[in-house]
Amino acid sequence: MLGVRAMRFGAVVAAAIAMLAAIAVPAQAQTGAVRIHVVKAGFIVGVGGGRGTLTYHGAVYHLRVGGIGVGTIGFAAANLVGTAYNLRSPGDIAGTYSAVSAGFAVVGGRKVARLQNERGVILELHGAQVGLELSLNLGGMTVALR
Repeated sequence: MLGVRAMRFGAVVAAAIAMLAAIAVPAQAQTGAVRIHVVKAGFIVGVGGGRGTLTYHGAVYHLRVGGIGVGTIGFAAANLVGTAYNLRSPGDIAGTYSAVSAGFAVVGGRKVARLQNERGVILELHGAQVGLELSLNLGGMTVALR
């Protein structure tokens, strides 16, 4: 009787360990380096766009960036660099990214953004901004491979 209970308990423990191991290892998600140059202008509703690159497994992929921000007043350009997380392929970077952020920059200031798309890719970007912009950016950003 004790041997049967011990075998059942051992089987349950082994199954639990196997499930935890499967959860702890993401499906080979990788990171990539991102560089983006964006220009944004507007009064109340801002429109912006730009270009960039994704470096993933040694290959460089060209990106097209677009977006609309609500509450933008002014004109600004930014050069952003950072990391793309949770990539399984280069195409995963494409999509609509959203974040809620508030920022203010006059003739140069630091910008930091953390955005996520519908595929779970997270962009952590930082860089310098030049221009005059006061914004509460509730809009999204779209990224496409060129």
